[in-house]
Amino acid sequence: MKTHSDSKITKDTPFQGLACNGFLMIFVSILLFAAAVFFVYITDTYEPEVIGSAVYGILCTSAILLFIISPVLLIGLMILEPNQARAMVFFGKYRGTFSHTGFFWVNPFYSKRKVSLRARNINVDPIKVNDRNGNPILVGLILVWKVEDVYKAIFEIDTQNIAASKAGIMTALESFVRVQSDAALRQVAGNYAYDNLGIEQGDTITLRSGGDTINSELVEKLNERLEMAGISVLEARINYLAYAPEIAAVMLRRQQAEAIISAREKIVEGAVSMVQMALKEIDDKDIVELDEAKKAAMVSNLLVVLCADESAQPVLNTGSLYQ
Repeated sequence: MKTHSDSKITKDTPFQGLACNGFLMIFVSILLFAAAVFFVYITDTYEPEVIGSAVYGILCTSAILLFIISPVLLIGLMILEPNQARAMVFFGKYRGTFSHTGFFWVNPFYSKRKVSLRARNINVDPIKVNDRNGNPILVGLILVWKVEDVYKAIFEIDTQNIAASKAGIMTALESFVRVQSDAALRQVAGNYAYDNLGIEQGDTITLRSGGDTINSELVEKLNERLEMAGISVLEARINYLAYAPEIAAVMLRRQQAEAIISAREKIVEGAVSMVQMALKEIDDKDIVELDEAKKAAMVSNLLVVLCADESAQPVLNTGSLYQ
């Protein structure tokens, strides 16, 4: 068995101790138990004078030892499914990580701490964060994570107390991931504005428009924080984004105002274009000769009609153009 100094262990070490087929050791344990029963039968059938007191004592001692050893050997049996591992600890010393799939037997005095290497999901409830502009917003997160380094996952963070309370090591790790994801989400969300309202540059990354850029930064920050625990984040995405309730109504009116202004700009732009086209058509087809005063009046009337919120009510002029 390979020996490691506790001060030099910094990552997973493959288990190199003795590991046997579990079914074989069950058979061996049954043989030992049968031998113990046979020794008891001999000592019970024959008197010490017949087989000799020395042999009689050896048989009795052997029977007692075999009765103790045979069930103790069964403690070393363990089953590992795909993407599972066990950290092997021998009286407080880490002896490596066993990750072979199947039914095995190892030294029964090893402490075998099982850790799942499978991917897991966490849905982080929305938390209140101030964005770059200081606006309180609610941000939620969903992430996919898995254990990459069993040694760090068990010994680098304090999972022992939770595991001892029957909550499980994986529950302790999930709690650690949840806390760190909360901190990383606050850090990333605080670096960006909620949206581009009030921002002059249209290509500025925001929480609403960032998409993959924001998600990639979240993965990077989470991996930096969780590296100490041997945990790798495979994917992280913002799944909830909204203004905090205390400013939601005000921000909604602000968005409505921005939308109205944008719509008005389009309406005015279209109206000016139509007026320009009308004047050009009248001039090209020589329909009527308009001086500058008439053109100004026509432009004013057309803009009122085209930009009004409601349908214009026409007023017929039966006199001259100057009345």
